Amino acid sequence: MSLLPRTDRLPPSTTTPETTPRTGHHRYRPELQGLRALAAMLVVVYHVWLGRVSGGVDVFFLISGFLVTGQLFRAADRGRIAVRVFWGRLIKRLFPAALTVLAVVMAISVVFLPENRWFQTIREIVASALYLENWQLATDSVDYYAQNQTASVVQHFWSLSIQGQFYVVWPVLVASVVVIARMTRQHLRFTLFVVLLALFVASLLHSIWLTTANQPLAYFHSLTRVWEFAFGGLLALGITSIAPSRALRIVLGWIGVVGLVSCGIVLHVGSLFPGYLALWPVTAAALILLAGQTASPLGADRLLSSRPMRYLGDLSYSLYLWHWPVLVFYLVVRDRTQVGILGGLGVITLSLLLSMLTYHFVEEPVRRSRIGEGNRWGAYRFGIAVLVPIVAAAVVWKEVSVRKATAYAISMDDPDHPGAMAQVEGFEYWGAPDPPLLPPLVALPTDWSAITPHTCYRSTRNKDLEVCSSVTDDAPARRLVLVGDSHVHQYAAALGPVARHRNWQLTLMNRGSCPFSTNSETVIGDKACKDWNSAAVKEIVDLRPDAVVTLASRNVRIGLTEETPVGFVEQWRALEQAGIPVLAIRDNPRYNHSPSVCANTHGRNTPQCNIPRAEIIPEVPSYASLDATPSNVSFLDFSNYFCTPEICPPVIGNILVYMDDNHITATFMTTMSAVVEKAVHAALGWELVDQPAS
Repeated sequence: MSLLPRTDRLPPSTTTPETTPRTGHHRYRPELQGLRALAAMLVVVYHVWLGRVSGGVDVFFLISGFLVTGQLFRAADRGRIAVRVFWGRLIKRLFPAALTVLAVVMAISVVFLPENRWFQTIREIVASALYLENWQLATDSVDYYAQNQTASVVQHFWSLSIQGQFYVVWPVLVASVVVIARMTRQHLRFTLFVVLLALFVASLLHSIWLTTANQPLAYFHSLTRVWEFAFGGLLALGITSIAPSRALRIVLGWIGVVGLVSCGIVLHVGSLFPGYLALWPVTAAALILLAGQTASPLGADRLLSSRPMRYLGDLSYSLYLWHWPVLVFYLVVRDRTQVGILGGLGVITLSLLLSMLTYHFVEEPVRRSRIGEGNRWGAYRFGIAVLVPIVAAAVVWKEVSVRKATAYAISMDDPDHPGAMAQVEGFEYWGAPDPPLLPPLVALPTDWSAITPHTCYRSTRNKDLEVCSSVTDDAPARRLVLVGDSHVHQYAAALGPVARHRNWQLTLMNRGSCPFSTNSETVIGDKACKDWNSAAVKEIVDLRPDAVVTLASRNVRIGLTEETPVGFVEQWRALEQAGIPVLAIRDNPRYNHSPSVCANTHGRNTPQCNIPRAEIIPEVPSYASLDATPSNVSFLDFSNYFCTPEICPPVIGNILVYMDDNHITATFMTTMSAVVEKAVHAALGWELVDQPAS
């Protein structure tokens, strides 16, 4: 949301508000600033206290479409659209405040933000500076291994990015329509209206479809939001032709205000938008614009046009920029998941103060300056001059983080970091007292299990089924397939050293949030997951491995929620018919927080980070109650290596166990190699000295 700062403002000599009832024919709209203020405060209040999305961002998209389309149409009607000048002015208006916030956020993040969030923050700061944050978040929304990341301090730049893209494309679009209208000798207003109407319909239909198919992706996708800008453009072109009575305009204004305020309460905006339900806040805002100036003490415009609301509208851009990082840093510093009444008031007050300082000492001085006026490319040079330092600082921060994240190695005989081996009966620790924990916190988000080196191919049965196998020097002595979701993928780190030593081949068939089952267990009704599993079992039968490793159970959420779905057993039976053994591993516990971050914040032995085992691991595994178990299945339970008999600690053998709230670090899994190797041999009846690699 680029709450474009006062694009509706004419030169100072012509900005005196008019008081006539009709507003369609004049360009300064004092109630529009109040609408900005209302939308901005809704965004802030909903974020701070309700933890929900308000629909205010959609209002800003409509306003931008309304203002920019009107501005470009009037320019075209006068003769031509000065695209270069238009973009140059936007750079002066948008860059100073946005890049100031990014610079401050980056500096504070280095000091206060947990290191495991550094890489995410760096990536998103660069994306935000380049107005690509929505695409970064869209990528993460379909990348399972990025979904576990905590909300970043700049993720609110997604809406600014969409608007930045709009400001680049819209002048070119309108200029193209001008050319078409002149070539076809059609009236410009009519031609532009038809084009915008087509965009509105096409984008809205696409938004409805994608929201149904993949809502997280749809929420950040630029094309699902085009219709909101087009709606504003249609309103700008048609508002002069609409002349409701004063009484009706009073009613329309208050309907719009009430509709806008109630939107986020009535609708689950964050999980249902931007499909057809986004018409609610957009239409509410359109009604307010249609109502315009009523010159009535009963009109909503009396409130929206008041001096405080207009001033808050001036601050809305900076307020939006500041409120989110202030909120996130408050939660981080106070180690909380939500704010109370007083904390929320503090967040809002500080955000307002920062927005006032930014508006008066950054936004306005640059906007009023002669930057870019003495040279046709001056504004662009200014933009590069302020953008490059931000990106350069982020690159330096990333380089430092990478070096810190890779400056360690895990050794199987490291006396300071025994990891899972510390849970073996009779273990005696003889390393240094309190050595540094591994992996370093900055490396935590990337500490995924992997098999290297490997080769991959796409299955002909399903384009989403990627089959990756480790490379062996000779014909492999054994072949194991790991199939299912990320909780099976974890064991690649434990089996990797075994495979290299024993000359085994590991083949990985992995799909995030899609356990090996005949049903879709994580997302009910996910046909893509079900089809993937159907193809995977056929691929395994063709490969005929010596054994298949998969999950025996799944923990749906924190607590005693372990289950063994019927679909799991049905897949095991399919492999039984093919004569393929199955090693079914009990799922590890889930938490409602990151145990590793807790240990880093409060200390490795702090009681508040130790969850009682009885609260998250049932004494009897769920698969023990199955009526009939296929003969080819052997169950493996490594719970005693993730937990002691009494607690499940975040640190075992000086190694962080969890990379987030439910995935085991590859570092800890690597220390389980000897344990897993012994369990696999015992379950399958293989000799422990079976064909070691030379």
